[in-house]
Amino acid sequence: MALSAKGREPALEPRRKVIPEPMYVVRNSSIHGRGVFATRYIRKGTRILEYKGERISNREADKRYDDTKMKRHHTFLFTLDKKTVIDGAISAGGGDASFINHSCDPNCEAIITGKKIYIHALRGIHPGTELAYDYQYERTGKNDAELEKFYLCRCGSDNCRGSIMKPAPKKKRRRSKR
Repeated sequence: MALSAKGREPALEPRRKVIPEPMYVVRNSSIHGRGVFATRYIRKGTRILEYKGERISNREADKRYDDTKMKRHHTFLFTLDKKTVIDGAISAGGGDASFINHSCDPNCEAIITGKKIYIHALRGIHPGTELAYDYQYERTGKNDAELEKFYLCRCGSDNCRGSIMKPAPKKKRRRSKR
């Protein structure tokens, strides 16, 4: 132990800046393109990261991403409220959250807090596991069968719906009168 100049007290060592290990890394994904993967155990309920990007109107979002001109669906849009959409594309100032893929059996969820969107762990996530949440694209009621094919899901989970759209509403069964 080093002593101070006076020789009676232990000398204080300079403080070392502790840099926490990141919770995730972005790399190639077997689901789609690039994905976000846990680098350490993430506890249930942990706020992992914010979905960042340019705040734009629905009209601007429709201009930027015209599904009718795309061969396959690929956007970075996230609806914040009735008037605002966040474009999470890197060119629009998006961050790592825009690389989180969809899953029909998600381990994360998106929570809107104020005017921000955060990704939280739905359950404990082990290192190496890909982070995913359910995109739940809105159904319009018209051309939903066509849209399901366009918004194809590649998550590979046992309960995969085959589409990144919200589950179809369950049809009410009529009871027969006896």
